[in-house]
Amino acid sequence: MHAFNLNPAKAIAAVTFLSALPTAQAAGLYLKSSPVVQVDAKSFDRIINKSNYTSVIEFYAPWCGHCQNLKPAYEKAAKNLDGLARVAAVNCDDDENKQLCGMMGVKGFPTLKTVRPGKKGKPVVEDYNGPRTAKGIVDVVVDKINNHVKRVTDKDIDSFLSTKNDSAKAILFTEKGTTSALLKSVAIDFLDVIAVAQIRDKETKANELFGITSYPTLVLLPGGDKESVVYDGEMKKDAMVKFLSQAGQPNPDPAPAKSKGEKKSEKKSDKKDKKASAKSSESSSKTTSTESSESTDVPPAAEKPVEVAPPIPAITEADKLTKECLNRKAHTCVLAFVPAAHGETAEKALTSLAELAFKHAHGQRHLFPFFEVHTDNDASSSLFKSLELSGEVEIVALNGKRGWWRHYEGDFSSESVESWIDAIRLSEGVKKKLPEGVVSEVAEETAEEKPAETVEVKVEESVEVEVEPESESPSKGAEPTPEATPAEAPKHEEL
Repeated sequence: MHAFNLNPAKAIAAVTFLSALPTAQAAGLYLKSSPVVQVDAKSFDRIINKSNYTSVIEFYAPWCGHCQNLKPAYEKAAKNLDGLARVAAVNCDDDENKQLCGMMGVKGFPTLKTVRPGKKGKPVVEDYNGPRTAKGIVDVVVDKINNHVKRVTDKDIDSFLSTKNDSAKAILFTEKGTTSALLKSVAIDFLDVIAVAQIRDKETKANELFGITSYPTLVLLPGGDKESVVYDGEMKKDAMVKFLSQAGQPNPDPAPAKSKGEKKSEKKSDKKDKKASAKSSESSSKTTSTESSESTDVPPAAEKPVEVAPPIPAITEADKLTKECLNRKAHTCVLAFVPAAHGETAEKALTSLAELAFKHAHGQRHLFPFFEVHTDNDASSSLFKSLELSGEVEIVALNGKRGWWRHYEGDFSSESVESWIDAIRLSEGVKKKLPEGVVSEVAEETAEEKPAETVEVKVEESVEVEVEPESESPSKGAEPTPEATPAEAPKHEEL
C-alpha cells in the first residue's frame, strides 16, 4: 500500500507538484466499455460527493506501471460492486484534474480513496488501506456502505408498523444476523421513500404476524389500507428494485458523465459523418442535433473543481512517531488517538482537524502538523499509557523540545477544536510536563528541521502491486490476486 506522507498543511504545494508534471495527450487508462466510472474535476462533486452511495476512487496516471498492473483487479472489483457501490477513476495526468488530485492529497500513483455520504450531506473521505486485489477492494468498500436498514424485533414490531402508517415499508425476514450489502443498497435506493427493515427468524411474534415459514422472504407494505405483498422472485438487485417500485420510485443517482476521451472520439466521428453526408440535409440535421445534446452535458467552464480537505496523515511506526514528534528537537505536534476502525466520534475529530489544516493551508499560514495515531498500535500504545489517557478518542498537543503537552477536552466539533488550537498558537492555557522517558534524547532528523513550506517534489509510484492474469500462476515475489469467481460473488448478494 502506498504510504501517504502528505501533511494537510502542504495541500497547496501538492497542487504545484502535480501541475509540474508534463502535459499528457494520451487517453485515459479505462475504456468506454469499462465498468469503472471515469470522473473528472467538473463531475466529481455531482457523481461522487452528492451520491447516496459509497465510492472508491483511483487517482492514476496512464503512464504509471503500477496503475496498469492494478487495472484488471480494479475492473473486477467494479463488476462485483455493480449496484452496491461506485468504482471510479480520475486521470491526474489531465491538466483539468491536477488541482482536484492535489486537493485530495495525491502524491503518488495509484492512490485509492473511499468517499461515503456523511451527516448533513458532507462526504467522508478516507484513504484506502486494504489489499490491492479485487477481493480486497470489494471487502473494504462493502464494509463502508452506509446502513439504513432498521433491525426490528418482537418488542418493537408494533411501533415500527405504526410509524408513519401511510408510508410504504419493506421487511426482509432472514435467518442471518448481519445485514447484506444487497439489502443495504436497496435501502439506499429507496431512502426516504420506503422504510426498509430486517427481522430475524427467531423473532416469533413478527414472523407469525406475517405467516413467514421460509427464508429469506421479502414483504412489501404499500402503506395505508393496501394489503401486504410477498416477493416471489430471485434475490437480485434489479428484480427487487422493480418489485418495490410499485410503492414508490427509487431515488435517482447522478449518472456518470462521459469522459473527455469519449467526447473527443464522438466529435471526430461526428465530423466524419458530416463530411460523408454533406449533400444530405437530413444527415446534417442529425449531426447538429447530436452536437447540441452533447454540449448540454458539459458543465460551465467557469465551474471550480471541488475542494475537499485531505485527511491528516497517519503514523503507524514507532520510529516515525519519534522522528516527527517525540525527540528533543521536535516542535509542536498534534496527535489524534483513534481506533483503527474509526467510528463516528473518531471521524468527527479527524474531520475537524483536517478542515482546520486545510483552512490554514489555503491562507498560506504556517500551522504545526497534525497526525492520526491508532490506539491499538504498538507505535502509540506506550505514549497513550504514559499520558494516562483513557478515552476511545483523544487529542493531545506536545512539544518535545520544550517538554510540555496539552490535553483536548471537548465535543470534537470544528469550532471547539479550532478554539483549542488557537489557544496553543497564542501560548494560552495550562501546559503539563511530559512524563520521563516519553521524549528521546537524540533524533537523526526531525520533520521540523526543514522549513514548513518545503515539499520534496519527486514523482513516486506506490509499492508495486502485480495482478496476474487468470490463466497464469503468480510470479515469485508478487502478491497473488484473489479472483472474483462466481463462488465469491454471492457473498455480497446473499440476504
